[in-house]
Amino acid sequence: MKTTGFVWDEKYMWHDAGNALGVLPVSGDFQPWVHFENSETKRRLKNLMDAYGLTAKLHSIEPFSASLEQLGRCHTAKYISHIKELSDDKGGNAGESTPFGPGSYEIALLAAGGVIAAGNAILDGQVKNAYALVRPCGHHAEVDRGRGFCIFSNIAIAAKEFLQRDLINKIAVVDWDVHHGNGTESAFYEDGSVLTISLHEDSLYPYNTGGIDDQGSGVGAGFNINIPLPPGSGGGAYRKAFESIVIPALDRFEPDMILVANGLDASTWDPLGHMMLLSSHYRFMTEKLVETAEKVCAGRLLVVHEGGYSAGYVPFCGIAIMEALSGEESGVVDPFSKYESAWQDLQENQEAALVAAKNAWLKATLGEQDST
Repeated sequence: MKTTGFVWDEKYMWHDAGNALGVLPVSGDFQPWVHFENSETKRRLKNLMDAYGLTAKLHSIEPFSASLEQLGRCHTAKYISHIKELSDDKGGNAGESTPFGPGSYEIALLAAGGVIAAGNAILDGQVKNAYALVRPCGHHAEVDRGRGFCIFSNIAIAAKEFLQRDLINKIAVVDWDVHHGNGTESAFYEDGSVLTISLHEDSLYPYNTGGIDDQGSGVGAGFNINIPLPPGSGGGAYRKAFESIVIPALDRFEPDMILVANGLDASTWDPLGHMMLLSSHYRFMTEKLVETAEKVCAGRLLVVHEGGYSAGYVPFCGIAIMEALSGEESGVVDPFSKYESAWQDLQENQEAALVAAKNAWLKATLGEQDST
């Protein structure tokens, strides 16, 4: 039996962020170049899966378009209609740094629906866990605007859909994208049924968000955990974060399902981050979540693709994650793994940041502190 589901659709690759100077709009002053948020990272991951036979070892899940009702749980009707109007014309910008071309509204609906389809397959017992290779990404999108290449909040939309089911009363979202998961955080900031955890590069994007004192409010107080890490953090810092904060928080919360905002832009080769993760580090984090999901929620684990802008390296990180999810070996050997160095170990400033984040979490939940 194929225990891991996989969502993919060629149309995800047709979402067009247009020409840019990296991420800056082309103004005529410089030679146009491809936007960093383009299809190549995802397409090359899918191609590598196909070439090594991994795709065939996964259970294919057909995506569908999310409904207006499902979108409306996270976004205003005015914002949704605005995106459709722009998409029906010649495209535009969904808000802050979120350009898109004609037809992207329908593709964004398919992305949100693809995440729901993957979760439904898990909840219906077709698979134990799943990977949704969708585009455009979603974890920055807010209730009434897009941000950071994200149009609709894919994970938040899916989580609110899953909470409608009798089986699911509590959901945890773990976001290891290099950028703070502000959109998902805002969707559940006052909701105690969803635990949101974001590991991100401190003060990168969005600016002035993701601090350790942003812990939720009202009934959601204590259910939002931010782990801002210093630039240059590698596998040692992320391992420590998982061991000291992420896994203990999941064990305490005991979610009925775990969702992952899987940004691969914390890799050492990414042009939009300053971290030092290798594919082996993403494998480790996935393995820890698989173990925890088996313990607390019958293995229900859904990994949703978010950022990641190194077309040369994203595929190796994605393969490592899928191997950890499925237990299948692809035969892919990461040719960059030899670049592991002592700089990817836990550094003193990183440990201090993690102690501060852990103390903030413990104080918010238990009124305690830990000096280790």
